[in-house]
Amino acid sequence: MTQHKIIVGNSNTLSAIPDGSVHLVITSPPYPMIEMWDDMFSRQNPEIADDLADGRAMDAFNKMHQLLNAVWAECDRVLADSGFVCINIGDATRTIDQNFQLFSNHTAIINFFSQLGYSVLPDILWRKQSNAPNKFMGSGMYPAGAYVTYEHEYILVFRKGGKRIFKGEEKRLRQKSAYFWEERNIWFSDLWDIKGASQSIKGLNKTRSRNASFPFEIPYRIVNMYSAEGDTVLDPFAGLGTTTLACMASNRNSLAVEIDQEIANLALENLRISPEAINKLIDERLQRHTDFIQALPDEKLEKCYRNEPHGFLVKTRQETAIHLNKVDHIEFGEDLIQCYYK
Repeated sequence: MTQHKIIVGNSNTLSAIPDGSVHLVITSPPYPMIEMWDDMFSRQNPEIADDLADGRAMDAFNKMHQLLNAVWAECDRVLADSGFVCINIGDATRTIDQNFQLFSNHTAIINFFSQLGYSVLPDILWRKQSNAPNKFMGSGMYPAGAYVTYEHEYILVFRKGGKRIFKGEEKRLRQKSAYFWEERNIWFSDLWDIKGASQSIKGLNKTRSRNASFPFEIPYRIVNMYSAEGDTVLDPFAGLGTTTLACMASNRNSLAVEIDQEIANLALENLRISPEAINKLIDERLQRHTDFIQALPDEKLEKCYRNEPHGFLVKTRQETAIHLNKVDHIEFGEDLIQCYYK
């Protein structure tokens, strides 16, 4: 059984979460200097609105990151030694006071975690190519006035301390949580070409639309790459609960924090999903592996091993204990979801 809790509040104070109780942080925060998030940042620090209005772009940028840094500091407190932090962030391009420039959000976050003493690991580029005819910015076909179109975001990866040591039951769960050989070759590439999910967030007196937002496949991969079954995953910017859903499908516990009560309610609604819907995601993963094995030539099949829980062939000995549990039933509380597995 896994538990999934939605906490309403500001992630700069995670008082409900004990020190060192989280194994993995996955999130996609509001992006500084992206206009749709100006109000959110300015409500927390009104000086940001003044800076933007008066053309003080870098002052606004730095103050936005100060707000995020308070969240990262709390994530550091609740993260266990050897735990991982994975942050999906995009840089921003914007014209302030008639000056167009890039605001490097990923650099600011890397600098902060470096100062905390984290190991900065190779990042992933999330390729989000646009086919819009007007995606190019600047002077059209004339030189020296156009700007490169920006069609990627970063998935930053940080580790707190040294490598995690698995002993006893944790070692068994790690073996059970292994990923398939062909998944490793895709997931641990530094370029992910994944279509963004269309997302619309509607509140009582507001509508906020996001194109190419955090799709399920991204947190699902990261959960399986950097945690083991039974671990606890934290998303300090929960949004509509995509990370929570990935944890439900992966037999991990999760905590999700959302500052907006209305959006938290929407997340809980979105997570009222049937066991059949989650099991379909698991079945699709198993089918992709089966298709991969069936496509191997006979001489490579002869070198494969047999996975004991599922009974199919796998490429390596490390995959023989993989067991993707199906969901049996789900119990929904006011802010707590309990997921039971077969």
